[in-house]
Amino acid sequence: MRPAIAAALLAAAAELAACTSPDPAYYTLQPVPGPAVPSAVGSVELRRPGLAGYLDRSDIVLKTAGYQLNVNSQLRWGEPLGDMIGRVLVQDLSQRLPQASVFAESGAITAEPQLRVEVDVLRFDADASGAVVLDAQLAVERGGGAHQPLSARRFSMIAPPGGAGAANLVASMSGLLGGLADQVARDLGAAGLQARGVMRQHASHDAAGPRWGLKTQAPNSQGMVGSGDIT
Repeated sequence: MRPAIAAALLAAAAELAACTSPDPAYYTLQPVPGPAVPSAVGSVELRRPGLAGYLDRSDIVLKTAGYQLNVNSQLRWGEPLGDMIGRVLVQDLSQRLPQASVFAESGAITAEPQLRVEVDVLRFDADASGAVVLDAQLAVERGGGAHQPLSARRFSMIAPPGGAGAANLVASMSGLLGGLADQVARDLGAAGLQARGVMRQHASHDAAGPRWGLKTQAPNSQGMVGSGDIT
């Protein structure tokens, strides 16, 4: 091979190598410890979290500013973000509710839960200043197919800028998810106490017996007396 041709081939190979993109870096959210919450809840199912469409991608959305998304294709989530949020929330809630069994709707457990949690994530990224924002909607309802809501709220939390780099962003996001778990645990604790109180009231009513003599009475809007329904 002539020296000129060999040199040209080597130069082309070097240029091709320089143009090759590096392997992407993969990140994952981590559970964050929080305070334990007293609860009468026996089992909790977390439904798969809803996710704003702009977040539902493998690339990490670094920042939202000036009507634009800052997305880096070399920084990626290790699994679908909705599944990751659900998995970490289950871990966070299990630590905060040590007396309850917490499992995900998407997992292998198919037992009927006492309570069910729904989370809809509206925003989860950094703003122009670098502060990380979590904006979500939460709901707690009774298990079963009745879809009886016990509580519903809007949740918003901001973490101050924690430094440059994707690792700092993901750490702040993990902390915000822990804050969300704190609120969900409090809501579940209150719902569990509410459920226990209603069941005791209905049990006392049943023990006292009917108070309308021999007349029959149609069920009220809450169902049959002693059914244990929560409104």
